[in-house]
Parts: sequence; structure tokens; C-alpha cells
Amino acid sequence: MVRRSALWHALPHLRDVHTPEEDEVHWRTHLLAEYTVLGAFVDGALAGVIAYRNGWIEQLYVLPDVQGMGIGTRLLSLATNDMEDIRLWTFQRNCRARAFYEARGFSPVEETDGSGNEEGEPDILYHWRRPPEPVYSADPHRR
Repeated sequence: MVRRSALWHALPHLRDVHTPEEDEVHWRTHLLAEYTVLGAFVDGALAGVIAYRNGWIEQLYVLPDVQGMGIGTRLLSLATNDMEDIRLWTFQRNCRARAFYEARGFSPVEETDGSGNEEGEPDILYHWRRPPEPVYSADPHRR
């Protein structure tokens, strides 16, 4: 599963709170049923996935072997095209994810001690808002 592989590659110390079977049930009954879920494929195999709705990105993971190829950027751009205001959580120790989001205009707005997530891992809330569209005018005096 993309999530497991990407997350454990980034944070090998993270404790496993669900079995692969529980993860699969969560995806089928919750994410696929209630979120926009999009996948990216490389050579016919699932390489990245994003799940989002109502201003939240719930999941964005790319397999370690294909990170840096633009897959995460493309998946994220699909969500930013659909939503004007986005929030997401990531773990504080996931430096690569934090750098990825910050490079794409997300700003940290809250840090927690991890008591609110299943893993007990300190996390950070990010926020992004679509920039306003520029106003164009043929009037040289208009600002």
C-alpha cells in the first residue's frame, strides 16, 4: 500500500497502529466513499495517491522509489485546482513533507504534541489559500 510504504520510509520509528487489512477497510469504507481520491501510476502500478474534500487533504503519499519525479506536485495541484482554501496535517518529524508543502505555499498554523492522533506523534497543521486573481486593465492610471 502506498501510504504504508511512503510513511514508514519517511518515519521508520512510527508505530504501526493498524493492520494492512484495517487500512484497506478504512480506504474502502471511508476514503473512497467520502473523498475525492486520485491515483498516479508509473508503468501501470499505483505510485501515488491523494484523498481530499471540503478544504482538507486527508492523504497524500508517493512511493519512495518515485519521489522527486513530480508525482506529489501533480496530485497536489489537482486538489488546489478544486479547492480555494486547504488544510492538512503532517507529522512534525516528516521534514521532507514539510519542505514539500512549504515550497508550494502552505504555511504552518498549529503544532500539537500528538495526543490528538492515533500514532501519538507530534504533528503540524498547514494551511494554503489560493492567491487572488490579478486584475488587468488597459488604463495606465488604474492600480
